Amino acid sequence: MSEDIGERWSAVLGEYEHHLRRERDLSEHSVRAYLTDLRSLAVHAERLTIADPAGLDLRALRSWLASLKTRGAARTTLARRSTAVRVFTAWLVRTGRAEQDAGALLASPKAHRELPVALSQQDIREVIDAVPADDPVGWRDLAILEVLYATGVRVGELTGADLDDVDRERRVLRVLGKGRKERTVPYGVPAAEALERWLSQGRPALVTAASGPALFLGARGGRIDPRTVRQVVHRRLNAVEGVPDLGPHGLRHTAATHLLEGGADLRSVQEILGHASLGTTQIYTHVTNERLRAAYRQSHPRA
Repeated sequence: MSEDIGERWSAVLGEYEHHLRRERDLSEHSVRAYLTDLRSLAVHAERLTIADPAGLDLRALRSWLASLKTRGAARTTLARRSTAVRVFTAWLVRTGRAEQDAGALLASPKAHRELPVALSQQDIREVIDAVPADDPVGWRDLAILEVLYATGVRVGELTGADLDDVDRERRVLRVLGKGRKERTVPYGVPAAEALERWLSQGRPALVTAASGPALFLGARGGRIDPRTVRQVVHRRLNAVEGVPDLGPHGLRHTAATHLLEGGADLRSVQEILGHASLGTTQIYTHVTNERLRAAYRQSHPRA
């Protein structure tokens, strides 16, 4: 945020950043998201002449959320910011920086959960078949698509993976998920074959002194970054006419949907995806139910 905040707010947010990094051991992305939300709150609070976080009250918090809503913030954004401020105000009280927890009674706007878009099995086949896997970048892109679809891992988990995270004999990949929780996910024969080609022929052609142990590399030899992976997925999907334009998270949705359609139980899918709550995984049951209803309407003579 471009607007400056006062000394007291700046000092407390600096202390809170230290808490997030050192004590909670959150990822860089999570720390940045928390601080962005709280700096927005700080700017609004100072406009209300609240120069110290200790002076926050429920009215100020509601006023802040209302101002965000009038500027077009989505319900999911408002819900996330409500959570961020509740965690912050609880920390203020717990550490003696405030006497009352202003966020304790702050309700989160109910987020509208849209059903995630997923590719069909035919779409996946066409996209993978269309990748011209005849050079190092092509072999890499094919391996990325196969692994994302086979495992349902997040893009950050994929880019953070190292060579020794792949167990080629057991066909499993070890990843570090949200909250630095480690899990192991299986992958199938097509992904194994794509990985083998990438590791034996593609990666050696791109490797440099900057590569380190990274599993996937960018064109210049360094560890591939999430933005490049997103570009790869969009480009490869856009190359096939009629396929929805999804990113890596769309392939994660697709993997979960196809697992459930194939008979996997919800708990297994939860473990594969690394969801902390089964409720997060349950949205995919709605996706499969919608598909079943659509198939029924199209095929049953009395639908």
